[in-house]
Amino acid sequence: MPHDHFADWAYYPELLAQAVPRYTSYPTAAEFGDDNLEQVQRDALMAVRGDVSLYIHIPFCHEICWYCGCNTAAANRADRLASYLDALHAEIISVSRLLDPSVRVARIAFGGGSPNAIQPHDMVRLVDALLVNFRVPWPVLSIELDPRSLSPAWLTAIRGIGIIKASLGVQTFDPRVQAAIGRVQPRDDIARAVAGLRKSGVSSINFDLMTGLPLQDDTVLAETLDEAVSLGADRIALFGYAHVPHMIARQRRIDASALPDQRARFRMAAEGHARLVDAGYQPVGFDHFALPGDALAQATLAGGLRRNFQGFTDDQAPVLIGLGASAISKFDTAFVQNEKNAGRYRMLSGAGQLTGRRGVRRNNEDRRRGALIEALLCQGKAPIEADLRMATAARLAPFAERGLIRWDAGHLHLERGSVPYARSIAAVFDAYRGGERVLSSAV
Repeated sequence: MPHDHFADWAYYPELLAQAVPRYTSYPTAAEFGDDNLEQVQRDALMAVRGDVSLYIHIPFCHEICWYCGCNTAAANRADRLASYLDALHAEIISVSRLLDPSVRVARIAFGGGSPNAIQPHDMVRLVDALLVNFRVPWPVLSIELDPRSLSPAWLTAIRGIGIIKASLGVQTFDPRVQAAIGRVQPRDDIARAVAGLRKSGVSSINFDLMTGLPLQDDTVLAETLDEAVSLGADRIALFGYAHVPHMIARQRRIDASALPDQRARFRMAAEGHARLVDAGYQPVGFDHFALPGDALAQATLAGGLRRNFQGFTDDQAPVLIGLGASAISKFDTAFVQNEKNAGRYRMLSGAGQLTGRRGVRRNNEDRRRGALIEALLCQGKAPIEADLRMATAARLAPFAERGLIRWDAGHLHLERGSVPYARSIAAVFDAYRGGERVLSSAV
């Protein structure tokens, strides 16, 4: 019997005892090894055909938030930003020259850090370089933004560039919680950013929100969700905060004694899910939500939802090419991560070298299990071959006994109420789990 029941979710803490990855890739980043993968990267780029997506990483922010695990640094030195952008332009040229003429860029995403930590005219130059060097017929352009530094000049650039999707780092609207995580931003900043983006032609706006933050309780979360709904967010990503100060030094500034326990975290995730569904949002995977008219909701209902390093997406391109320090490229044969250190990245790229220095080669078994895990998390079901059914039967039994999964003609289905356990169920098929390496808590 469950210990508790919150909204539509039964709380089984024993099923959440093992921390599991977020599965933005398989193998996951925990399996990446340090290696000079320049030749692997080169061979993979030369083998690409057809549609691809680009991800461009800007590892700078005007202010560094205490909770953040991203590869980012303070944008307080103009010379450092300028030399980074020079290296990024050099990488654009190096990578584009390796691609077959059949390669077309369908989507371009700018992330960070905060891309609006650079000057608007630098962003315009960057987009121009991408359009000149890659074959980009009708790209879908998206960007992550810090609403606190979204200036009128930046809004003008967004309109001129043609960006139609934007994601705002909101996390919470509560002033006390904001202060506790080192991200103070009045509601007016968010409202001003939303209004400005709408006027600039952005048709899909995402809010990144968090549960499990210090000083956060059910009422605080409910107020934040209601604010997000009232401001008209087309998409909402409701992430669970993972407190790992031993891995992320800046998190040491957060008072761990003010963090909610696992039961409270579970309850907030459950009630947040129910509140957004009641507000008319379509659940997307295990932590995203979208209004019915949004492309992400439509992809979910049509069975076209995918998962990549940026989370749940409607992007169907089989290849993702990452540009910039720490950016990850997804190929059929490998995941390749660029040099993380911005200084070394600048040196390598400036010398005309590819910068892949970390990653993992993928074999047939990786691809099989990766497709299975993605299907479970995105479609809620997956065909399971006989060998895997036998090998995983014992580990799946606790989920079956609690009515969280069922079998039908060789397909494993996630049942109603299984959302908080989806990653734990997927982890059963992860051939690399079983050691001590973990990434984040289950909820």
